[in-house]
Amino acid sequence: MSTNPLDADSVPLRSQADGGIVAELELDHDALILRPTLRRLSSGRVDLEYSSKLEDGSTVIFFVAEAAPFDELESALARDTTVSNPTLVERYPRKRVYRATVTDRAVRFTSQVVEAGGRVLDLSSGQTGWVLRTRFPDRDCLLAFNQSCRRRGISFHVNHLRLAKANETTAIGLTEKQEELLSVAYEEGYFDVPRGISQDELAETLGISKSAVSQRLRRAVTELCESSL
Repeated sequence: MSTNPLDADSVPLRSQADGGIVAELELDHDALILRPTLRRLSSGRVDLEYSSKLEDGSTVIFFVAEAAPFDELESALARDTTVSNPTLVERYPRKRVYRATVTDRAVRFTSQVVEAGGRVLDLSSGQTGWVLRTRFPDRDCLLAFNQSCRRRGISFHVNHLRLAKANETTAIGLTEKQEELLSVAYEEGYFDVPRGISQDELAETLGISKSAVSQRLRRAVTELCESSL
């Protein structure tokens, strides 16, 4: 007889790992996070690295601007009502890393992905808004996110859609940024002994933050291990 007090209440772990839908979506709304800034940019690309909710309830985002007119970008950030306290964190020849606090005027959407049962895999600026690479357990969850966007006045366009195969550990796969990092790391000898390049040097080469290098490497290696072991 089991003496584990949890046995009586134990239930099988719910799984959404088999199958699902991988979708690239393009969203737009005048008040999406950083959208006022993106509208004023004549060129370049902005990638959201990650966000963090602080103890005071505020949300801080870190983002990378690449091949953009930085004076134009920073002028637009100063007037962007969806963020406050924009700060330049790191500077590189073709890229800059910024942080900012999200304001109450911003229309958010990543939490709606989670509420619908999905996961954001990648997030970058597009020609008419934000481009999300997402994974949802099924069509109903994707439709639920679509309906949530429409209720909030967010335009919703599907750029690409595919079914993930059941038991396919590479259904998500590496993102474009993870592939780029792994390629540069391999070519520059990061995996050699001794290492030919450090994480600090990788960050400088790619024009991203040091924390982004560490996180992307960890996630990329995890994906590769899961798909091959």
